[in-house]
Amino acid sequence: MRSMKSLENRVLQTVRRARMLAPGERAAVAVSGGADSVALLRMLESLRDRLGIALIVVHFNHKLRGAESDADARFVEDFARSRGLEYIGGCEDVAVAAAAHKWNLEDAARRLRYAFFERVIAEGRATRIVVAHTADDQAETVLAHILRGTGPAGLAGIYPAMGSVVRPLLGERREDLREYLRGLGQNWREDSTNRDLSRQRARIREQLLPLLERDFSPRAVNHLAGLARLAREEEIFWNALVEDRFRALVRAGERKLGVRIHDLLAPLDLSSTAVPAALRTLTERLIRRVYQELRGSPGGLTAAHVEQVIHIASASASGRRAELPGGILVERNFGELIFSGAHRAGRARETLARENAYLYVVSLPAHGVATVSVPELNSRFCLKVIDWPVSERDTKRDSAVLDAKLLREPLILRNWRPGDAYRPRGRRQSKKLKEMFLAGRVPNRDRASWPVLESDGRVAWARGLPPADEFCVREGTRAGVVIEEVRL
Repeated sequence: MRSMKSLENRVLQTVRRARMLAPGERAAVAVSGGADSVALLRMLESLRDRLGIALIVVHFNHKLRGAESDADARFVEDFARSRGLEYIGGCEDVAVAAAAHKWNLEDAARRLRYAFFERVIAEGRATRIVVAHTADDQAETVLAHILRGTGPAGLAGIYPAMGSVVRPLLGERREDLREYLRGLGQNWREDSTNRDLSRQRARIREQLLPLLERDFSPRAVNHLAGLARLAREEEIFWNALVEDRFRALVRAGERKLGVRIHDLLAPLDLSSTAVPAALRTLTERLIRRVYQELRGSPGGLTAAHVEQVIHIASASASGRRAELPGGILVERNFGELIFSGAHRAGRARETLARENAYLYVVSLPAHGVATVSVPELNSRFCLKVIDWPVSERDTKRDSAVLDAKLLREPLILRNWRPGDAYRPRGRRQSKKLKEMFLAGRVPNRDRASWPVLESDGRVAWARGLPPADEFCVREGTRAGVVIEEVRL
């Protein structure tokens, strides 16, 4: 019993530390029927009162194992009903979709499963999807990426939180979860494909990882999971920097994107002995960002393609061109590189040509004020860190104050983007900012440049609107953040 409670307490601390689930959230637990997801549901049931959340169960039937897949779906539905929980099932023939779109089965299954999750969120039936990936899954993913060939982004593996999806078991071992279920007397389903050694993932799970733990290091899984965490931290920084340089240096034209060769090869003005290596890395990432903007995804662009683009920029004459995967063309036009891709150019032009686009990284102090000047708005924003709770005469500001400890890096002040959404304080469901603009009668001409504060990829605050509930001050808050705008 003690070990069971210890596991539950670790998961509780993970959820709270990473702010995966805020009080009032409606969490949809993705249950496949396997041990990991069944353990996740039982654990969250035990913790829901302390977390202040409501639970529902979601299950997606991939139709890949015939009667076995259908039996899994019945097991999960019966399990949910027996616990008194709402059940939402989804079903799609993954093999048919994979053949129609020329996807591999694993990719097709992931795409369709997460599309189902997104529909659950969009319909307002849940505010978060909770998935049962473990430390073993993380280690397997990192090894699979290494064997396939990957860079630092691939080493980041599975993210603990991405959009509406959270993974509170990412630090826990698979065997500990099975031991937890045995202690509860809880049964589960076994997926026969997990032991199909014709699949690389199964060979990593059944052969490679046991070999590494037995013959090299008993903590191999923990070390690989730690590597993924460090890689994610690096990616967060690089993504913020690349996004800033992308918006500052890349210009949009008719059906194309352009960047001056000098700006591409020297995206930052640095003075250091390490400048060549640092600038080279930033150049490579900027090329990938331009490619992603045109194609809509980073897939298909290899290191060799990136090197080809750099060669055209640095050692070729005007007129030299190359075709990148997905029909993206890159051509040198005197002192500029032009990237073009007809099917994504409209979206790219809208993104970059949007009036007053901006992005600024905010460094929040432990005490005092962080000041961010935004010349695009002719404004300066002051993020004041104050002691909380404040005196009674100031409590009227409570609804507009953020909890400093709940704000995570990268903290970014930027303009509104289509699709931005969050759950405002006092509301039970997430709302798009576009809807709030309409309700608040914000003129169309002002929306594109409307200031938004983003915390680790989630919208925390928007000018003149109720802040996101998950970041607001609450009982136990010790430091609040007040955001004030001053006209220049």
